[in-house]
Amino acid sequence: MSLFDRRQVLGAICVLALAGCGFTPAYAPGGAGTALRGQVRAADPTDSLGFDFVAALEERLGRPASPRFDLDYGISTSERGSARVAGVGETRISVIGTVTYELTDRSTGATVSSGSVRNFTNFSTTSTQLASLRAREDAERRLMRILADQVATRLIAAQAE
Repeated sequence: MSLFDRRQVLGAICVLALAGCGFTPAYAPGGAGTALRGQVRAADPTDSLGFDFVAALEERLGRPASPRFDLDYGISTSERGSARVAGVGETRISVIGTVTYELTDRSTGATVSSGSVRNFTNFSTTSTQLASLRAREDAERRLMRILADQVATRLIAAQAE
């Protein structure tokens, strides 16, 4: 068998195995990913981190037109030095973020899904305060996008169960 034929055979085996286990893509028509599209209304943000989180979440799940679910969330962040140069100080900072969330059904008030996600990003400090401030803001924006993606993934997985 040539290498090309082996790939076709292995691909066919994988497809058959996934079909046999009941695997359904989340974004297939009628899948869990499309069931949440435009159905989740996140709580109004109160700060820039919340604004970035909600914007990323709406980008992933769609802006709610007639929402079926409410998403309550809490964001906490902390910073920790991850690289130090003698005589200079911290040259790389880790921004660690945690989002706790709870998805409730608007009609029944029942909790559909809840949990917590955690991740981090880094930024480099420089000799100017403005550049360091912009780097910190960019790291926080990236962190909120990462956390929003994690929350959306968990909500979609919970909806598929």
